[in-house]
Amino acid sequence: MSLTDELNVNPLNVMQAIKGMLTEAEEIVFMNLLFSSSATIRVGNFGLSRREVEKQLKISNDDEQFNSFLMRVNQAVSRYFKVIYDVKRDQVIVMMRVPARSARSTLSKESLAILLFIFYQQEVLQHEFTLFDQLLNALGHETTKANQRLILNIDQLKKIGALEEYDTNSNEKAYTITGIGANMFSDSFLRRTVEFSQSNQLNKEEVLKFFKRYNLYQEGTDEA
Repeated sequence: MSLTDELNVNPLNVMQAIKGMLTEAEEIVFMNLLFSSSATIRVGNFGLSRREVEKQLKISNDDEQFNSFLMRVNQAVSRYFKVIYDVKRDQVIVMMRVPARSARSTLSKESLAILLFIFYQQEVLQHEFTLFDQLLNALGHETTKANQRLILNIDQLKKIGALEEYDTNSNEKAYTITGIGANMFSDSFLRRTVEFSQSNQLNKEEVLKFFKRYNLYQEGTDEA
């Protein structure tokens, strides 16, 4: 899933554009990626490894051909899909672009706030991981049953492949964002976030103000 400002009227129409961009074998690989990227099908093991993709493309350790395949697929399907390669997890994944109204049925506002906080820490500030206690202090210290609520929402993010646990060699719980999580926010969403935060570290108050300012969960709003 990826948040977007575009409405998907008929995403299957994009398949017609693929024929002019990909060979028949590459088209089959893309369809296999679509199938394997389903959370329902793979239950957390999303996408295919680069090795498996290259095997199906009948290439081996060829950066040029591998990157050419990803580029041409994305040129053909960019309105509705985004193919990403998560180097860290060695997964090639197809993400579907959805309007914010649909995204709300997948992620709660609390899960979205957690993901945004972790995204900022790891993708912007380049922290290797985020501790559970950091999340608790920033987002949950004023709520009742904060631990339980945070764990519930973190589990939701783990189920869709946006986060995974990080081994800190200690008893502290920690999480790292995946390629799926890092690509869930649209460019316009991130642009507004940066505009609002004015380069300051996001804390609980700023996150909540951000949601309120842009009415992300107001009935009938389609912006993300």
